[in-house]
Amino acid sequence: MGRVLPIVVAIALLVYALIDCLQTDSARFRSLNRVAWVAIIVLVPIIGPVLWLVLGKLRTRPQRPAGPPPRPVAPDDDPEFLRHLRDIDTKHEQMLNQWEADLRKREAEAKAAKDAEERAAAEEVERRKQAEARKREDEARQRTDDEDDSR
Repeated sequence: MGRVLPIVVAIALLVYALIDCLQTDSARFRSLNRVAWVAIIVLVPIIGPVLWLVLGKLRTRPQRPAGPPPRPVAPDDDPEFLRHLRDIDTKHEQMLNQWEADLRKREAEAKAAKDAEERAAAEEVERRKQAEARKREDEARQRTDDEDDSR
């Protein structure tokens, strides 16, 4: 175990440094190009990867913001969100009003059609009654004519 540990550390350091070197943007290399750094990392065990990690690339420290970051605004405090909700409510209200108007129109059309059917049916019944009454009158007239003829 004591003999294997330094070899494992050297290989892990070599792999890490090699991957880091290959993934680093070429604008961040300090003095040598990528090919030279890869050769140093691979050919000079332990020292090559350490040199790369210490001297190979420019380290950029994250810029600290001047002030505290802005706090997130709750949805009920965000004017843009509230405006968006009002717009959605307005659109839904307009859609609902349109649907109600269409429903009233269809109901009125259905009622008018039903009333027209009822009127037509009532007129038909009245015509039948009149026709039957005429038929009875004609029959009655015929009977009286027949009675008059037989006398």
